Parts: sequence; C-alpha cells; structure tokens
Amino acid sequence: MSDGEQQEGSVWEAAMSAAHYKLDNICATIDYNDIQIDGKVQTVMGIAPLAEKYRSFGWHVIEVNGHDIPALIRAYDEARTVKGKPTIVLARTLMGKGVSFMTDDYHWHGKPPKKDEGERALVELGTTYDAWKKRMQS
Repeated sequence: MSDGEQQEGSVWEAAMSAAHYKLDNICATIDYNDIQIDGKVQTVMGIAPLAEKYRSFGWHVIEVNGHDIPALIRAYDEARTVKGKPTIVLARTLMGKGVSFMTDDYHWHGKPPKKDEGERALVELGTTYDAWKKRMQS
C-alpha cells in the first residue's frame, strides 16, 4: 500500500478485520515516503503516528528502511514468525531516490518522464535504456 492510501476508510476496515480475526498469514507493506499525487501526505491529510495506529489495531509493526533490501528480507522473515496477529511493514522510502530531479518531488507522482528525462534518470541510476531493455527481455 501507499502511505496516501492510509487516508481511506476501507484500509482501516480491512485492518480492523485482519486483527479481529487474528490473521497471522497477512503481511502488508506500506511505502512510507510522505508523497501522494496532491502533495505531501502530512499536508493533504496527516496519518501520523502510523506505527502506533496499527499497533492499537492489534498489528505487529516492523519499521524499516525501504531502500535496504536485506533489512526488508529480515522484516519479512520476522513477519513469518508472528502468530495470532497480522504484520505491517512500514518501509520508509524517498520517492525518486537516485534521480536528482525526481527525488522527493510529488510532481513526479503519477507523471511519466519524457524520453530525455527518462534517459537522464537511467544514467543517474547507473544504466541506460538499452541496458535496461536488455535486462527486461532476459
């Protein structure tokens, strides 16, 4: 899920149900970057303190750096051990990380880059369009 989705009632209905029924086979992940299409999540409609809200609903909460793949894997390994309650992984991220003109800029949320912007972004990420396309085909 996204952090912006946490503003929706259906998310909280599902969260209540999962905890009520002790659904320990559920592990949800939130991309927690404080960005949604209309701006900063905390400006549009604040959701903090999100970890405490999920805990109060009866969830096991794991907070992690969402850019740290080994930390994410450890979080999912931990989630498998939790019994009697669902788990939520709050993955703190930075939208557009690694691309200078996109990083933490909500204007890029849902906006595709133009060809030259995409090529520049790929170079900043250490690849090229041709290299990316080749990886996708294999």
